[in-house]
Amino acid sequence: MEKPSIPPYIILFIGVLSISTSAIFVKLAGNTPAAMIAFYRLAIAVTIMAPYVVWRHFDEIKQTKKKDWIIAIFSGIFLAFHFILWFESLHYTTVASSVVLVSLQPIFAFMGTYIFFKEKFTIGAILSLIITITGSVIIGWGDFQMDSSALFGDFLALLGAVTVTGYFLLGQNLRQRQSIMTYTFIAYGMAAITLLLYNLIIGNSFSGYTGDQWLTFLGLAIIPTFFGHTLFNWTLKWLSASTISMAVLVEPIGASILAYWILDEIITWTQWLGGSIILFGLMMFILSTTKKLKPKFTHESNGP
Repeated sequence: MEKPSIPPYIILFIGVLSISTSAIFVKLAGNTPAAMIAFYRLAIAVTIMAPYVVWRHFDEIKQTKKKDWIIAIFSGIFLAFHFILWFESLHYTTVASSVVLVSLQPIFAFMGTYIFFKEKFTIGAILSLIITITGSVIIGWGDFQMDSSALFGDFLALLGAVTVTGYFLLGQNLRQRQSIMTYTFIAYGMAAITLLLYNLIIGNSFSGYTGDQWLTFLGLAIIPTFFGHTLFNWTLKWLSASTISMAVLVEPIGASILAYWILDEIITWTQWLGGSIILFGLMMFILSTTKKLKPKFTHESNGP
């Protein structure tokens, strides 16, 4: 294997720092509807990607079969609603609670493989599931004591983890037949179209936003998307999927620190305790299922 021009762990660090900004950008967008934030994040990303994808992968897109387009449409719908639910959760609860709960995606992914692909649970996976549930309950209880609406935000974040799992489960087969750029472009495109229709139906305005809000849309499209997930894709050539999954667990910590510095959000003791328990459970889960988890269940293409 050729030697990388830049040490992969440096790129991995930049990627983790970049995805940690997602929730911050959403918070900085203020009262902008969650579905509109999600639409502009993906629409701008697709627009930036389009020239390169058309230039290098147009033939591959043309050869996409009808069955694959159907899968892409439904996976895009799940991705769109992942962003709607997760971004909306940030209107109710803190960055710390929302990000750590949406990070439970690997657990839901493994549960999905159990239901749909008859994947067997290991003892370690079962124990880690119990641990993460315990941590989630602690966070939910603490948030409810602080503000009853925060518990609703926690619930939305969990639904966000479920929907992104649906996206991964639907797209796993499609990813095996397409390059990462084509797959990501189609997935983002289908999600953007879904969000466009959703916003039109519920009557959200596509204009009238301030310069700062447009900057948050652009920031979301570039920093966590390209400097986050795209860099993860690059590191997959040099590092194992389990290594990247472990690194992604740092995202809730990074997001919480940024929220403290930028948004003045204070982390409560229940969030510290529950979040620590969840991250420990996720770490245990990844270690116990390293041979079972495949790159598609890491943050290979998308996610927060």
